[in-house]
Amino acid sequence: MDALGEVHRGEALAWLRSTDDVYRRVRPATPDPHLVAYVLVVDRAARSVLLCDHRLAGLWLPTGGHVEPEEAPAATAAREAVEELGVALPFDAATGDRPFFLTVTETTGDRASRHTDVSLWFALAGTGGMRLAPDEREFRAIGWWSVDELAAAGRAGFEPHLSRALASLRL
Repeated sequence: MDALGEVHRGEALAWLRSTDDVYRRVRPATPDPHLVAYVLVVDRAARSVLLCDHRLAGLWLPTGGHVEPEEAPAATAAREAVEELGVALPFDAATGDRPFFLTVTETTGDRASRHTDVSLWFALAGTGGMRLAPDEREFRAIGWWSVDELAAAGRAGFEPHLSRALASLRL
């Protein structure tokens, strides 16, 4: 874990010690912060990941969503892949059904809807040629990005912690 990862871990643990109210109940931000499961679909053979051009965030992001009350975050990850990509996928063999990364991030958008997401990142296994049915209400586009393409593209327009997450996955 890098230095920022240690900071995020400390913030998340302090938050969890301070409350048991971790599930979003009212959109967009009640309570603030709340728990999210990110789903990074990984094609290890191609050293690539699937990202979605998210309409509200205006960024290329992994798919994912809010953890529902009494739902295990790994179950959220699996559910979100089905809801947002139209496909059930296995967890990545290298990470299993445990989060491989954690971030604490303020969302983008108008001031009234901004809030803090405590995001557990999960990796699901996929391949570049697989058939997907993305949720067009949420995404303008989806695409496979190689590690090299992402490095060349820089950070602008992407989830701010994506390069750190990829380093953690060791693709």
